[in-house]
Amino acid sequence: MNELHPEQKKSFQSMTPEQKLRLLSDICNTARKLKAAGLRKQHPEWNEEEILQKVREIFLYART
Repeated sequence: MNELHPEQKKSFQSMTPEQKLRLLSDICNTARKLKAAGLRKQHPEWNEEEILQKVREIFLYART
């Protein structure tokens, strides 16, 4: 894993728990939007509900 730059580390350490939670939420929402956009491009025949269902499924079963 890459180490954080000292300025990044300092920035994260100065954040409140609420700010950290907001940042995490924003990152997760962005990841879901990007995944949905990719699925729309790969599967133009899918309707919006199918796209959203697949995004939920992908993130539910995601592993690192």
